[in-house]
Amino acid sequence: MSQKKSQPRMSYSRDREGKETENDRIAGRNPVMEALRSGAKIDMLYVSQESGGLREIIQLAKSKDIPVKVVTEAKLTQMTDGAVHQGVAAEGACGSYVSLEELLQIAKEKGEPPLLVLCDGIQDPHNLGAIIRTAEAAGAHGVVIPKRRSASLTLTVGKTSAGAASWLPVARVPNLTAAMEILKKYGVWIYGTDAGGTMYTQADFTGGTAFVIGSEGFGISRLVRETCDAMLRLPMRGKVNSLNASVAAGIFLYEAVRQRMVPAAK
Repeated sequence: MSQKKSQPRMSYSRDREGKETENDRIAGRNPVMEALRSGAKIDMLYVSQESGGLREIIQLAKSKDIPVKVVTEAKLTQMTDGAVHQGVAAEGACGSYVSLEELLQIAKEKGEPPLLVLCDGIQDPHNLGAIIRTAEAAGAHGVVIPKRRSASLTLTVGKTSAGAASWLPVARVPNLTAAMEILKKYGVWIYGTDAGGTMYTQADFTGGTAFVIGSEGFGISRLVRETCDAMLRLPMRGKVNSLNASVAAGIFLYEAVRQRMVPAAK
């Protein structure tokens, strides 16, 4: 009889502010350090007896009164489901979910028009993590994901985002099209992607903007597509007719960044 493969422990709870948090084990030195620095809820830090160079992480955890437990490399590997843990894992939350209104409030407080990424059917945690990493680097105000048919803030997402999931707010909504309608009421223009759409460099992203990124296999769903204000296209000059979801997100986001920097540069 074969043994069932060990899975990372996962549960749902509420943090001190009452926000829904997905509890998981964050693996890797950079993601753990970023989670500690950002003030994310950490219940326990696990370090390997066989790994060095963890002094700064251990000291930071102790300064926050987070218990530190020494375990073997084999135990860490089992706890993190075989992830590349680099000798350290934290048990807690990769990030807290916020409301859609909070994302808009963040933009308002910064005096900036909202810049958001809406993920439609992004079920691969590596893709979601990469999108979050790109969005945070571009200065986006948040990412929106649906509760169904989507990856969530798991260990793999935190790892792939290189710690960005601890900084960039993520709103998880019951219905993506309903969330899009709310954003429209706040003046946010929503763009989807389609080969027959407007060339992305010809659209104006200086106002409130949200980019819908669909799954690589199926693209944007019909209802979400119909709810978009406009469709954009990227020039595809090779034999491959699609891009990785996070790459497409990066192209759109940095075009928005470029356009928003032009007035400031004048």
